[in-house]
Amino acid sequence: MPLVKAGFVVLDCAEPEKLAVFYTELLEGERTDVTANRIEIRGADGTRLAFRRDMNATPPSWPRPENSLQAHLDFAVEDLDAAERKIVGLGGRPVEAKEAPGPYEERGYADPSGHSFTLRRTVAATPKQG
Repeated sequence: MPLVKAGFVVLDCAEPEKLAVFYTELLEGERTDVTANRIEIRGADGTRLAFRRDMNATPPSWPRPENSLQAHLDFAVEDLDAAERKIVGLGGRPVEAKEAPGPYEERGYADPSGHSFTLRRTVAATPKQG
C-alpha cells in the first residue's frame, strides 16, 4: 500500500457551491463531501476535484501575462463542439489564446470563477485506414 495516495485537485474560489455545481454537471459526477468551506466531487470517470472557499481568491488572467496561468485542468473529450455547448450552458466561457485555422484539437476555457481548463480531443484507438 502506498504511503501517499493521490488526493484532489483543489481550486480556491469565493463561491465553492457554484463552482461545484459547474464541475459536477460537466463531469456528470456527484458530491462526495461538503463542509462549510470545502466541497469535494467525483466525476463519473473517477476524477476527484475539491473547491475551497477563499474570499481573496484571484482568478488567473491567462492568456494575458498579468497573473499567469497558475494551474489548469485538462479533460479528454470525443466531441469538442458538444462539450463546448455544455460548458457555455453551465456558465463557462471559451478563452481564445490564439487564432488557429481549421478544426482545433484542443480548446481553452474558463470556469465561472475564472479557472482555466483545456478540452483535448481524444485520440482514436486505431489508426485511420486509407
